[in-house]
Amino acid sequence: MPIIINLDQVLVDRNMKSKELAEIIGITEANLSILKSGKAKAVRFSTLEAICKALDCQPGDILEYSED
Repeated sequence: MPIIINLDQVLVDRNMKSKELAEIIGITEANLSILKSGKAKAVRFSTLEAICKALDCQPGDILEYSED
């Protein structure tokens, strides 16, 4: 998949656990795990906005495009 999810690294950089982020943004840990693993087929802008707000980052910090 040409979209790479860097959410794990951003969480480490912010010293935050997935469980904490899930609680802050109001989604389940299971759904956050699906997003982090790259298995999600789509991401709502509202979810992306909440993640960026909680982690004080930009969408480009989380999502990266790379040609295979």
